[in-house]
Amino acid sequence: MVIAARREEESKNLVAELQSGGAQIEFIRTDVTVESDIEQAIQFTIEKFGGLHAAFNNAGGGFRSDLDWPDDTTQRLVKTFELNMSGVWLSMKHELKHMLENGGGSIINTSSIAGSRATESEAYTASKFAVEGLTRSAALKYGKAGVRVNTVAPGIIDAGSWKPRFDQDPSLRDAWDDAIPLGRPGNPSEVGEGVAWLCSDMSSYASGATIPVDGGNAFTINRPG
Repeated sequence: MVIAARREEESKNLVAELQSGGAQIEFIRTDVTVESDIEQAIQFTIEKFGGLHAAFNNAGGGFRSDLDWPDDTTQRLVKTFELNMSGVWLSMKHELKHMLENGGGSIINTSSIAGSRATESEAYTASKFAVEGLTRSAALKYGKAGVRVNTVAPGIIDAGSWKPRFDQDPSLRDAWDDAIPLGRPGNPSEVGEGVAWLCSDMSSYASGATIPVDGGNAFTINRPG
């Protein structure tokens, strides 16, 4: 396995932790908005492990951009799509090139509950809808060549940008506990289990699917501030 990410220190710490448990894993610094970085990461993976059989395109984020914001709204929109949609597009471009030449593979893209329902962050929501559309189109186009393409759609996860918000405002956690049908935010490992299933042969007949990992929250109307 190869971790390709921008956050070098965090990634190296994770690699060391996994290697201590016996995992065969490497790291290469990669910015998914830079096409040459993606090409280098895929070549690195092929050289280290002999091929690319599964890819998880998980880089993403949100730059709050609302229709009623003045000034820098357009720039924020561009940055949001550059990371969330163009980063996935460029990654798939080079992942597919190798997989199509070598008998197929599995690609998993990260969407969000915002990929199938409205939120008040228009740019972020639009970018995640775009990821789901890209996933389904690629699944349709490349399925007969042996490539499966799916999406995992996390809900509120107790990590990343949500964790400091919960730490600073316990009432926000309480509000989400009340809104989410399963009664709590998710854990990163629970998203990881869904991704591992989509990477594996156990999901051999799943393609073009969006797998929600959100505690049932995609189907509720409650959304705390």
